[in-house]
Amino acid sequence: MKITYNPKLKELARQLRNSSTKAEIKLWNYLKGKQLKGYDFHRQKPVNNYIVDFFCNNLMLAIEIDGYTHSFESVAEKDAIKAEKLNEIGISVLRFSDNDVMNNIEGVISHIEEFSREHENKHTPLSPLDRGEKHCKGKEDNSHLDRGERH
Repeated sequence: MKITYNPKLKELARQLRNSSTKAEIKLWNYLKGKQLKGYDFHRQKPVNNYIVDFFCNNLMLAIEIDGYTHSFESVAEKDAIKAEKLNEIGISVLRFSDNDVMNNIEGVISHIEEFSREHENKHTPLSPLDRGEKHCKGKEDNSHLDRGERH
């Protein structure tokens, strides 16, 4: 799916990439180069009218790393609106604190991997047998005969 963005955000996104936090750099080292299950993540990516810390188009996933300012009520309200707007266009948002990334990177990566597994399960087409379709080559479905019905 093609994601649109506000072109006015492109320069700001570039500036943000050049001034990443330690937590963003640490997580990026695990996401870049398709290291996480082959998924292509982008950093400081303009999406719609926002810039998300990390974005994967295949998963329709935005990842946000929250510093201490995100605990302020006004910032938390903006975060909630941003997540709601992204959800409206089909993008899921995972949020982690700086502290989570710096002190529990394995847990953060595990959570992202779990999201990707759930996404894969939702978007993997079912085979005809998994959908409950009967398939027996060369045989008719005569189950109605067992009930004494005739066609």
